[in-house]
Amino acid sequence: MHGEPAPGPGDPPGNLLDDPPAAVPVVATSTAHVPPALGLARAATDGRRPAPLDATPVRHPARWAAMAVITVLTAMFVHTLVTNPRFGWSVVADYFTARTTLDGLWVTVELTIVSMAVGIGLGTVLAIMRLSPNPLVSSTSWFYIWIFRGTPVIVQILFWNFIGALFPTLSFGIPFGPSFIQGSANDVVTPFIAALLGLGLNEAAYMAEIVRAGIVSVDHGQTEASLSLGLSRMQTMRLVVLPQAMRMIVPPTGNEVISMLKTSSLASVIAVTELLYSVQIVYSRTFQQIPMLLVAVIWYLIVTTVLNVGQYYVERHFSRGSAGSTPTARERLRRGLLPTHADPFRFRPPEPGLPDNPNHR
Repeated sequence: MHGEPAPGPGDPPGNLLDDPPAAVPVVATSTAHVPPALGLARAATDGRRPAPLDATPVRHPARWAAMAVITVLTAMFVHTLVTNPRFGWSVVADYFTARTTLDGLWVTVELTIVSMAVGIGLGTVLAIMRLSPNPLVSSTSWFYIWIFRGTPVIVQILFWNFIGALFPTLSFGIPFGPSFIQGSANDVVTPFIAALLGLGLNEAAYMAEIVRAGIVSVDHGQTEASLSLGLSRMQTMRLVVLPQAMRMIVPPTGNEVISMLKTSSLASVIAVTELLYSVQIVYSRTFQQIPMLLVAVIWYLIVTTVLNVGQYYVERHFSRGSAGSTPTARERLRRGLLPTHADPFRFRPPEPGLPDNPNHR
């Protein structure tokens, strides 16, 4: 160019403002081997809308076959319930809310509540005794658990029912001294009391192991920190350890409550008029065994369902703030109807005045 000085040794060649930049060579690359996820990420980074993927859904023939089999079996079961007259649904409807059935149901619920109260209270004491540094105390707890967990529940119920054959008279007073109160064992230990003793004392052995497992799950540093603050061992157990152990204790305890509801039917062997024995009395004179057993089955399912719901909310209460806490059915429905987080892979059209960039959403 005329009239312009020649560039010096340190000057850049040419005028960068006037001369166009040199063309950058474009290297052709194949995108056949690029994964779809990487292609989406690159497209989002470059500001381009990714091309729709031609994805082939995974086929699950075994899943469809299992669904077909389950559907057929369910249809057969429902058809049998509806068409077989031997189920006697009219008899079930007549005795479902009868006075005899409801009285037996109340005895079953009463047995469950009182037996679990005895089992939880005594089981907690046995668990603390088992963890005691005193060898005599811990050995006593171990011996109790060994005896009552190692024998069948029905044997224990029968044993307490026939306790009068071993001790005809029961007395209360000073050991090896005079007695203040005494009475016949058959009058004191009625069949209902025998069922409570058999169920409650057996449950205490299982609850002792459940509570002990919950206590052991709490970090030992909690106990050391509480003792260093001046708390006694009983205060540490009551105020620090047990509240933290409840998260581990509640789920198996709920299972034990449901199991106790069904195990209470063993009291029928000593003529306690709980739910099963009540329907047995009815079908012994009406010879409607299947309909009356269905009455008991339906009531057991109803009460078990109520206990399941209660167990769910109790577990949720004690698992607050932990990763294992689960939302209720109402919360899951609300989250499904009102989502709070947008789908990160859902690209919306750009707003007017904004570039076609998926980052502007």
